[in-house]
Amino acid sequence: MATFLLIHGGGGSGWDWHLVVEELLRRGHEAVAPDLPIGNPEAKLADFAATATAAVEGKPDIVVVGHSYGGFTAPLAAARLENARLLVFLAGMVPAPGEAPGQWWGNVGFEGPGSGLTETETYLGDVPPELAAEALSRSRDQLSAEWDDPWPDARLPDIPTRVLLCRDDKFFSPELQRRVARERLGFEADAIDEIDGSHGVALSRPVELAERLERYFATL
Repeated sequence: MATFLLIHGGGGSGWDWHLVVEELLRRGHEAVAPDLPIGNPEAKLADFAATATAAVEGKPDIVVVGHSYGGFTAPLAAARLENARLLVFLAGMVPAPGEAPGQWWGNVGFEGPGSGLTETETYLGDVPPELAAEALSRSRDQLSAEWDDPWPDARLPDIPTRVLLCRDDKFFSPELQRRVARERLGFEADAIDEIDGSHGVALSRPVELAERLERYFATL
């Protein structure tokens, strides 16, 4: 049995993971998806990491999963958890030491999806319409102070790490995710895993995603 710490992306909440949490619990694991303090104008990356680690402190065999913007928090949490066994970037932003989240976009050559796509099409293209509408209604304003906060650690944590990209992602294209994984993690193409689905894969394909995360842990 593993304990999965599921970290949401920008403007999100733990609710974004609720279907994956249900599936992991059904499979006999523990799963926690905390709300990061993005509504606190004084909260920085250290506060995000503290919130995440407090949610699973003392739990055994922890798998830390960072989705999208949560990629800046996930490795900080993993480095501070004695029982962290695995780090997973799910369509995740892989940080560099000293790099603020606001710098990441230009540093990696991010190009947006362009005009013509709605917010739903950009992030939640394959999520059932009613669920997508609820997800958008639950989004939170990112009022916190981490945007210009340099990523504080000297390196990524020295634990097994996986990259899982979403093949149908209109926001972080698969090409961008592969390149960042290669440049920042040294991953070769065959070390990067893929899953069908949009940026909101935790809502569109929760069973498949839970199965993939469980498999990663089982093969450690």
